Amino acid sequence: MNQQIDRQQSQQPSKKQPQSSNPHTIKDLHLYRAVSQISRPIADATHTISEIAFYVVEVVTDSGITGQGYLLSFHYSPRAIEGALHDMKGLVLENGYAINETLKLKADFEREAEYFGNVGLQRWAQATVNVAMWDAWGKTLGQPIHKLLGSNGKKIPVYGSGGWLSYSDEELLEEVLGYKARGFTAVKIKVGSPELERDLHRIAKVREALGPTVKIMMDANQGMSVPNAITLSNAAREMGIQWFEEPVVNTDFAGYEMIRSKTGISLAMGEREYDVVALRELIRRNALDLWQPDIIRIGGVEAWRLSAALAEAHHIPCLPHYYKDYDVPLLATIGQPYGAESFDWIDGIIDKPMVIENGYAHQREGAGWGFRFMEEHLQPL
Repeated sequence: MNQQIDRQQSQQPSKKQPQSSNPHTIKDLHLYRAVSQISRPIADATHTISEIAFYVVEVVTDSGITGQGYLLSFHYSPRAIEGALHDMKGLVLENGYAINETLKLKADFEREAEYFGNVGLQRWAQATVNVAMWDAWGKTLGQPIHKLLGSNGKKIPVYGSGGWLSYSDEELLEEVLGYKARGFTAVKIKVGSPELERDLHRIAKVREALGPTVKIMMDANQGMSVPNAITLSNAAREMGIQWFEEPVVNTDFAGYEMIRSKTGISLAMGEREYDVVALRELIRRNALDLWQPDIIRIGGVEAWRLSAALAEAHHIPCLPHYYKDYDVPLLATIGQPYGAESFDWIDGIIDKPMVIENGYAHQREGAGWGFRFMEEHLQPL
């Protein structure tokens, strides 16, 4: 009887155990939280943000190579984010992935996470590990990401972002003039105030302060109605607005089509997307000028590049959202890089902040992404 039970147990499928013979296998995964040194409350048209915070994932291989990836979390849903990251950690360590098995890990995790949905926090967790794996793979090969994937040799322009609605006029002008003093040739400010006159007042103040040589863009963070977005676009035209980001909710494809057709203003969107559905819909409607993938929301390096390729096939340049330390290297590997968004939020807590001169970013030449978070700023989870 015991022999029969033993035979039956031996026939049961068993979970894959981590293999230690491959030096590229992930043997450990560390989770941290970090807060920007310049954290302070800010607000746009749809959100009030109390803290600028991040989650950092660090993978460690059997050979001792480490790679890091991070996501921007602000103060939102900390237990949900941490839960998704811990679930991801469990899957990685249980199955012993090599750091170059990014697509295999994504496919396995999407099967695992499908019941509760593959988009949202599940994808954030998967993408942050993906970015960390690419960092470790670049370090293993001794190459920066922009060379590892094949560089186009182009200089990548960068614009200064901010202009929060919570700023006073003095704070707004201090920020944009600071960007100009540092050599930035383009800035973006927030719009979507309860009163249209306030948006126009802020744009006029910025234009007057910066003069005609600095480009100005505006971002409503999905906070406007179609009629108000059309009114603002037409009124702001005389002040030379370069493009308008997320004027209305990201699912209102007809709204984007109407705004573009009624005003002629260039439209940018994409940061809220977990796939390319919106990109395809807006291409079909001729309602998009700039594609803005968010590397964490969309699922990591491969998904980011695939979306950029789709945009490029329809002559739409890529202008990604927020993550300049990942986006600048990746923009150097595609056909139509438009530029990258710059915030200084992680600069005080990483070892090698990105150098920006005369409106262009310097590529880091260190292996992987070329930077890491300093240990004293990492709070273990």
